[in-house]
Amino acid sequence: MAEKEDTKQDTPKPAKGSGFSIKEYIIIALVVLVCSVAGFGLSTLLAGSDKDQNTDPQETPQAEETESKDNDKESYKTTWFYDLDPVVANLDVPGATRYVRAALTLEISMDLEETEGTELLEYKKPRLINWLTMYLAGLGLEDVRGERNLRRIQTQTMEAFNEELFGDKQPMIQNILLKEFPIQ
Repeated sequence: MAEKEDTKQDTPKPAKGSGFSIKEYIIIALVVLVCSVAGFGLSTLLAGSDKDQNTDPQETPQAEETESKDNDKESYKTTWFYDLDPVVANLDVPGATRYVRAALTLEISMDLEETEGTELLEYKKPRLINWLTMYLAGLGLEDVRGERNLRRIQTQTMEAFNEELFGDKQPMIQNILLKEFPIQ
């Protein structure tokens, strides 16, 4: 009788409510993994067959990507940037002390060489900062709030700077970028 009890203890009893054993879970996981790898391989194979049919190198995605990078490089080379010193100006607000701090970056055409342009900007910087300080000091609180007003300030500043720097020549400043424009 002792032998019969020992054999009963060695055989594992299935847990109540358990539908699968550990071996069955491992088999299911392996089947899912094999199917996933097969699906990925099949999609790669099918995608590769489309590339094989397309023999024109200009129509491949790689050629398009190369062209867009070349266009980015060309547009990158059309301008250079110059950071102007920040300007702080009291706003024209009666009964309160409000001010604005403007830090600008000038986007300048490559028609003006960077070394030559930097020399010109360094020489004329006091005049540019003076103009910007006077301009901002003449604005009220409502004149410096909102996107429409900021775009107007950018445009007027760009026109004034181009006039100061280049006079009747072709304007070289293409854009004024606002790095900072806090109002207090």
